[in-house]
Amino acid sequence: QVQLVESGGGLVQPGGSLRLSCAASINNFRSIIMAWYRQAPGKQRELVAFITSGGSTDYADSVKGRFTISRDNIKNTVDLQMNSLKPEDTAVYYCRVGTTKGDYWGRGTQVTVSS
Repeated sequence: QVQLVESGGGLVQPGGSLRLSCAASINNFRSIIMAWYRQAPGKQRELVAFITSGGSTDYADSVKGRFTISRDNIKNTVDLQMNSLKPEDTAVYYCRVGTTKGDYWGRGTQVTVSS
């Protein structure tokens, strides 16, 4: 029963902050990479940030300096701290986990940035 569950989404004003969390139940498989993607209606899904098991990170240019990704290798969780949010950050955010057995996706959590 592989399952990824995202939480922490909601409505926030421009300039505000939000923290997303993804809890991954992956049957004791080893996690290689954990990442956050986002997709707005009618738009292509895009990579927001990823973090490897060794702690290496990378970010999309649009969020660099505003978002921070982190993980707990024991609990298999990955968080995304989002600061200085803009209306263009509005999207459904998805968690993705790559393991030694395969890749898995969460169902997504809605983030809306609006005044």
